[in-house]
Amino acid sequence: MPTDEKEQDRLDLHHEIMRLAWENELHIAPLTEPHRILDVGTGTGIWAIEMADKFPTAEVPTNYRFEVDDATLDWIFKDVSIPDMFLHNSFDYIHARNIGGGVSNWDHLLSEMMRCTEPGGYVEISEDELTTHSDDRTMQPDNGLKTFLGYLRESLAKIGRPTQTLQSPRKLMESAGFEDIQEFQVKEPTGPWPKDPRLKRFGAMVLLSCETDFESYGMAAFTRILGMHFEKAQTICDAGKQAVRNKSYHTYTLQEAWRF
Repeated sequence: MPTDEKEQDRLDLHHEIMRLAWENELHIAPLTEPHRILDVGTGTGIWAIEMADKFPTAEVPTNYRFEVDDATLDWIFKDVSIPDMFLHNSFDYIHARNIGGGVSNWDHLLSEMMRCTEPGGYVEISEDELTTHSDDRTMQPDNGLKTFLGYLRESLAKIGRPTQTLQSPRKLMESAGFEDIQEFQVKEPTGPWPKDPRLKRFGAMVLLSCETDFESYGMAAFTRILGMHFEKAQTICDAGKQAVRNKSYHTYTLQEAWRF
């Protein structure tokens, strides 16, 4: 993924899309006065900053702090002035959103989350399943978005990060020791085709994000991982964009969240 200004803007827009998806809430967990919050894969940090504003007495790793590290390895905080940051039971809320494309070992990541969550605390993970749906048969087999996501799933699987890992997450989470696992799901319309005003606005924001999403997610994956020629990869991305612009295609993806 690129890390330029355009990508930072895209990530901030995606945050606003997620706020709209989850009824303007920053979290699903029933938080009251959390003391220490961790955001894994924080991106631009906009979620963490807003959480710090919402809970001014909480430390959102005062009141917020950023640490650059590989979350898929053992969690060891580099700042020696805070030696207990990743000790057992360090956090009462751990949050991760759309990090699946960067995770190949969910078992280890979940075990670290379990180790660092205090008893009675919460972990919340949200992921896009990267599959296109339509409830009224307006999506044809050659739909550009469907084709694009198919190649994207193929590329992720090829580098050991298959999206289906979290499609049936309960066993993974139970193996890590989590209990009371609850699943939540919202439809994410790919374009402003719904009649409902909130969903129409939701879809319009997704459409705006898609103007850069396809190249950001697809070009490197298709050319470097799948070995496509540049022209073919660009054609697939362009077809995906055309599909989400077409209001006749009533398509959506699913944003899924797990709280435990």
